[in-house]
Amino acid sequence: MNLKNQFEQLCTLFTKDQNLIGRLWQEIETKYTEKDRYYHTLLHLDHMLQELETVKSHISDYTTVLFSVFYHDIIYNATSKSNEKNSAITAESRLQELGVSKDEIEIISAQIIATKQHQLSEDNDINYLLDADLSILGKDLETYLDYTQKIRKEYSIYPDLLYKPGIKKVLKHFLELESIFKTEHFKEKYEARARENIAAELKLLSLKI
Repeated sequence: MNLKNQFEQLCTLFTKDQNLIGRLWQEIETKYTEKDRYYHTLLHLDHMLQELETVKSHISDYTTVLFSVFYHDIIYNATSKSNEKNSAITAESRLQELGVSKDEIEIISAQIIATKQHQLSEDNDINYLLDADLSILGKDLETYLDYTQKIRKEYSIYPDLLYKPGIKKVLKHFLELESIFKTEHFKEKYEARARENIAAELKLLSLKI
């Protein structure tokens, strides 16, 4: 099932208004295909949904997690520190239109906000969402390096003089964590490879003049 169909199916749990569903999907498609996006695209959403499908039985409220996937990067500007907050605000507004309950909207908003700091949560649904978001770190090296190049393009406004120290700090932070991934499923699947990939990127960054 493609992304559009998945989103439409999700929305029909709350409304039969096809015009509303179509408008909300159009907004998602437009936002995730903005010209300055190279990694935070519809493909990223598709990959996350594929990862979460494999752990669906472990997620207590799959509907809220799916909405969080679709909306977690709807607002994305490489120079902003408020992307997650603004994405959550956008999600709240759109989900109110759909007729999603206040309690569910609060859960979705909290899940989206959690993608900013990527901290271990007492809520395991959040942990699965965060692990799916970072699953790219544990893919094969070719896929990982393609991801790093796309992220660099998104931050092209910054020269290497500013970008390299920043990304090195982020990568070293990951390696200093007791575990990059928060759930047993993702730890077993991606932890070892993610650490190898990050170490390889740090080495490449040090070699580049």
